[in-house]
Amino acid sequence: MATEITPKVGPNGKQGLTNKDLNQLWLRWAFTHLSSMSYEKLQAHAFAWSYIPFANKYYADDPEAKRRLLVRQSVFYNTEPQTGTLVNGIVASLEENIVQGIIVPILLSIGMSLAAGGSPLGPLFYIISWGIIGPLISFVCFRTGYKLGVGAVDMIVGETARRLTDAFNVLGIMVIGALSAGNIALVTTLNIPMGGDWAPLQDTLDGVFPKILPLIAVLVTWWMLDKKQFSPTKVILVLTAAVIVFCLLGVF
Repeated sequence: MATEITPKVGPNGKQGLTNKDLNQLWLRWAFTHLSSMSYEKLQAHAFAWSYIPFANKYYADDPEAKRRLLVRQSVFYNTEPQTGTLVNGIVASLEENIVQGIIVPILLSIGMSLAAGGSPLGPLFYIISWGIIGPLISFVCFRTGYKLGVGAVDMIVGETARRLTDAFNVLGIMVIGALSAGNIALVTTLNIPMGGDWAPLQDTLDGVFPKILPLIAVLVTWWMLDKKQFSPTKVILVLTAAVIVFCLLGVF
């Protein structure tokens, strides 16, 4: 899962964090990051709590230094729980050397496909797969962040970060496109004149641009969220009202 880490020399000449120490820091964060939240601090409580083994290791005989460490790690903090552990690892390395984390949508789409016919395999697949993959991502990101240390700054703000961001953007667009086409059931019941007869408008749309109505729904939703800055609740209400009106008019 991750290569063994050779302990560095920590503050005051003490042996640096061992694999056991790092595992304690990660475990404390990985399984408690949402257990104590507030609008004032969000995930800061769990972040600080995860550094108690660090404080006990380096500052067992210096209560004031231990206090400063925990206060330092108790400021407002919020990140994606799995890939965000990259930050935790970087901070652990910085503390030691200076002063001392698209998968969910993919798994959900698979689970929804399995559950479409009423099979219980859908939710079971998601629960089990995410229960394995989530901690795995968290652990790997934490160890990667620790290894990178101060060198992570170059990766986060440099050319590598731009390439990674572009790659994830492309992957995200592909995933959202697949989810939209496969899971948004939006068809029109209107008929249009075709020669001397009437034909379903949906057949014409499918012949020109299959799944165009789900695409329009996604684009309108994106426009409301991104451009108009609507809240998710407001978007849901607008979409619900629009569906009711269009159904009453016989469009859908």
